[in-house]
Amino acid sequence: MNRPFQMPQYVIDRVMKKRGRRRVFERFEPRESALVVIDMQEFYVRDVPTAVAILPTINRLARAFRERGARVAWVKMVAGENGRSLWPLYHDYFFTPENARRHRDSLTRGHPGQELHAELQAQPGDIYAEKQRFSAFLPKYSDLPQQLEAHAVRNVAITGMLTNFCCETSARDAMMLDYRVAMITDANAARFDDDHEVGFQTVYQSFGDVVTADELLDEILLPAGKT
Repeated sequence: MNRPFQMPQYVIDRVMKKRGRRRVFERFEPRESALVVIDMQEFYVRDVPTAVAILPTINRLARAFRERGARVAWVKMVAGENGRSLWPLYHDYFFTPENARRHRDSLTRGHPGQELHAELQAQPGDIYAEKQRFSAFLPKYSDLPQQLEAHAVRNVAITGMLTNFCCETSARDAMMLDYRVAMITDANAARFDDDHEVGFQTVYQSFGDVVTADELLDEILLPAGKT
């Protein structure tokens, strides 16, 4: 697992000067909330030990969200279809041809690599969404926003991988679509600690809260009036 995250004091000082309080949102009403799990797919997770390490925490969060009447959304990347790239610019310019084919084909529906990791405890009543870009909240390229809207979700807790790529990008876009956002430090994973930490620092300053799983469950995901 990535090392335990501690927000740098200079970031806290900057936030306090800007908004006068450390936490943006004090409560998430469970009926209006969703745990959003991003890219925890076999193709990605199997080569990233830090991602394997957060599987139990994601499962614990998912159980708690369901028990409290909140939603759980599993978001999978789909990068190819019938041998065709669904993101040509990315595959053509950011990969070698061999790596582009591997990424495209392994993240095509029906390929074992595109499936959720086998240890994740997804349930039939959960939300299942797909995306074709880094962000899970880019409407043209993800069906997650419309599914969340159908369930009147306005609060999202972001988990998954990678912290500083798809998870951070999703947190940014979610906030700009007027969702209340929290990133969960011990339920996100990056390949390197520095990458992991910079993603949280950026989100905390202007896009949402950055909290642990215990903080979310014990202090935030509570019905109004409950302490």
